[in-house]
Amino acid sequence: MTHEIERILSKFLSKEETDELKCNAKETKTEQSHIIWSRVISIVILHILAVYSLFYILFNGAHPLSFIWGFMIGIMGGFGVTVGCHRLWTHKTYKAKPQLEILLLIFYSIAGQNTVPQWVLDHRVHHKYSDTDADPHNSKRGFFFSHCGWLMMRKSREVKEKGKLIDMSDIKNNPYITWHTKYFIPLKILFCFIIPWAVPVYFWNESSLTAFLGLNVLRYAITLNGTWSVNSWAHIWGTKPYDKRICPVDSLPVAMWSLGEGWHNYHHVFPWDYKTGEFNHYRTNLSAMFIDYMAKIGWAYDLKQPSKELVKNVIKKYGDLSVAPEQSENDCKTL
Repeated sequence: MTHEIERILSKFLSKEETDELKCNAKETKTEQSHIIWSRVISIVILHILAVYSLFYILFNGAHPLSFIWGFMIGIMGGFGVTVGCHRLWTHKTYKAKPQLEILLLIFYSIAGQNTVPQWVLDHRVHHKYSDTDADPHNSKRGFFFSHCGWLMMRKSREVKEKGKLIDMSDIKNNPYITWHTKYFIPLKILFCFIIPWAVPVYFWNESSLTAFLGLNVLRYAITLNGTWSVNSWAHIWGTKPYDKRICPVDSLPVAMWSLGEGWHNYHHVFPWDYKTGEFNHYRTNLSAMFIDYMAKIGWAYDLKQPSKELVKNVIKKYGDLSVAPEQSENDCKTL
């Protein structure tokens, strides 16, 4: 059948055009079927162990300090993603002194995700080509793909080609990120796994198994899914007060889980806002609270945000007027 199609095409196309079609077809087939099985296995094993870890801790308990420690490193790792990779290095919504950049790189190591340049590139491509075939985690391909399925596959040719058009000079010229990328693997192992496990074992005699299951496996799975939920849940289920034409939505549950990243309809309309939400409501945006505190001590500066008038005009022009923004301005900066 294939040979017959080639014979027919040869009557209408030149040899060069026919060869190009064959090459493109071969590449497309390879990309569509190229699953990275090592990642599939590792993600599946992580989540199986996470479920086991949850029940193990529920039935066997843990030292009270281990719960506090787990919460602390979970928040720190989250800040590495939200305050560092997302709001600072990807969108440049504020500027940071060297000491804050270094702190955020340590926090990001705790999160245990991709290198900073890869994370930033993926997210910049995502914003420029949101929910199209060039989007690395296109939500139109379904919840699972946008949540974690995209990490289990090689990037499509279109994603890679569009990625080449993204300006990454600021990241390449950042000496702190360059150093962090050079030593990425040992830093990830140290801060994401060894230190979270070692502190409870050596300082308050937590059992090695409990520390491994709770502070490595379960904590890691929870924080990863918090980040992933912004790409999946916050592109499917929620409200669109700012722009009803796009897929991203505002979602309170995602905002709570991801330390303030769930006001996603707003964020895609105003990506330069350091709050990633209209209101500085700390209960649902711990990341904004952290940046505000860093600004007070002089470690963060030039915080960007749109004018209230601009936001109101955009809502009137493009927003879904049947829903109001999820938060009240009267609740600003309250815990």
